Amino acid sequence: MQLPTDREIRALHRDHAPTREAFESVHTHCELVCQIAEQLLAPLDLDGHLIRAGALLHDIGVYRLYSPTGELDVVDYVRHGVLGHELLQGLGFPDEISRFCSRHTGVGITRDDVRRQSLPIPVDDYIPGSPEEELVMYADKFHSKRTPPVFVSGDTYADAVGRWGAVKVVTFGAYRQRYGDPDLETLSQRSGHLVI
Repeated sequence: MQLPTDREIRALHRDHAPTREAFESVHTHCELVCQIAEQLLAPLDLDGHLIRAGALLHDIGVYRLYSPTGELDVVDYVRHGVLGHELLQGLGFPDEISRFCSRHTGVGITRDDVRRQSLPIPVDDYIPGSPEEELVMYADKFHSKRTPPVFVSGDTYADAVGRWGAVKVVTFGAYRQRYGDPDLETLSQRSGHLVI
């Protein structure tokens, strides 16, 4: 499988971002998630090149939620993963890359979650199907694009994910045990994004 280069991925972000601000928000987030994933990757026997491409592309579907005037549709934000998957598939990317988009939201979305919460996405399981997808999904929990953007500590995320049910807290806890917590302080110093 031919993986896109960092330059090609950056061009994809530029091509699909409706505004410069949207590009800066989404692309910067993807770069930081990539750095977090690469920190956590060190002791693991996983495909680092695939993880890098997946992390840099995982949120590309967010651009489809911006209005022409640059307003982000936060109500239907959960759709961004499915939209990114569709976007990459439409561009000819294989499932091995496109799935990073649809399988990174929360700690995984099950078909039961979709039905129970009446989510505006097709009823399906959106959970990582490979260790590489799982690592990118986990790394994504440690940075938020909110205004201003912040790094999210493991404890803060564990508290927040509880609103979706106790099973999500347990799932996140299992990922923390498996992968550990990244060094957010170093990333915070480099980027200027606070750790909460």
